[in-house]
Amino acid sequence: MASTSQWEGEWNVALVSAEPVSSATDLTTLIPAYSPLLYRVAHSILRNPAEAEDVVQDVFLRVLEHQHQLPAIRDLRVWLVRIAWNLALDRRRRIRPDQLDQPFADALLSTAVPADQALADARHIAAVFRQIDRLPKPERNALLLSAIDELSIAEISAVLHRTESAVRALIFRARTRLRQRLEKGNPS
Repeated sequence: MASTSQWEGEWNVALVSAEPVSSATDLTTLIPAYSPLLYRVAHSILRNPAEAEDVVQDVFLRVLEHQHQLPAIRDLRVWLVRIAWNLALDRRRRIRPDQLDQPFADALLSTAVPADQALADARHIAAVFRQIDRLPKPERNALLLSAIDELSIAEISAVLHRTESAVRALIFRARTRLRQRLEKGNPS
């Protein structure tokens, strides 16, 4: 579990953002509105559906714990993504990497593909995951968040506490490094 100061930092990020949350925010509307996005954020890190679902539930527990402070949050979406991101990272640290990749790779494969092709595809996907995991942490984080189509560069920069130009540079470097490693088959 994260320290109190880490969660306070998340509150501060939301407090300086753009759009205020209505004081009449209905918590029952937040769940269907934000669950798919939060699930994708958690799943991009954890690569495990059950773990990602647990993170989404934990996010909404945090919302309930802090519901009296919701009117002070200016950008609820960024605040929720930041909480999901941090919870998923905390959970990822407690799970062995091989526990995550195989179920995720299996879920991506089509059952209509011949077994030998499915095995080759699974190995390729696992190699991509290994290379993503080997990227420098700032590049990996920016790349994973950029893969979630709904997040703008501005939102990613708020989640990562970086400038927009720094986020663009991190994404560019991560994609370039990943492409080079995969083309060469070079693990370094």
